[in-house]
Amino acid sequence: MNNYEYIIASLPVLEKDTHSGALDPEGITQWIRSQCSAQDNALIDKLLSGFEGSGLDEEFYAEASRSGNSFIKDWFAYDLTMRNTKVRWLNKRLGRPALMDTLPEPEPDGAIVSRIESALQTDGILERERALDDLLWAKAAELVTFDYFDINVVLSFLARMMIAGRWTALDEEAGREMFRKLVKEVRGTFGEVRYEG
Repeated sequence: MNNYEYIIASLPVLEKDTHSGALDPEGITQWIRSQCSAQDNALIDKLLSGFEGSGLDEEFYAEASRSGNSFIKDWFAYDLTMRNTKVRWLNKRLGRPALMDTLPEPEPDGAIVSRIESALQTDGILERERALDDLLWAKAAELVTFDYFDINVVLSFLARMMIAGRWTALDEEAGREMFRKLVKEVRGTFGEVRYEG
């Protein structure tokens, strides 16, 4: 178990533009899990739960911040900053108090917030979502710059695979639906707000 060199050498090469049919996230994840210990599978569980959209509350992020794994800790710190920045952006567009529905976090890095805000200014729904996913992709890669054969590389791969999988069959209507879901994100308290811009 935990033969990271073998696992990493066996992983497919991921591109952000991976097309439908070229990627089998479920099958790849199952194979990776079969090669990992219970401890590493728990880290995989934590990472993948962050892509499900439900349960991403204050307790979830607080638990991630206490993780002994550097990738989980740093990835979800970045994820929280991105989600809070999105919510503040939506609040401004919808005329709501700036901090409404944000979650507590340490003082975020101003440069990171600035990059996320720039991505949010991108014209077009799909283009905006792609710009945000590009930031997530880059962060997942950055977090393992000095890692080679360890669980962090596997976690980074899985994070990027989830991002690539999101784009395998995306179309304009799916993009609009994604934006509508974005409006209800974090705590689901945006109710029946409709935004078509």
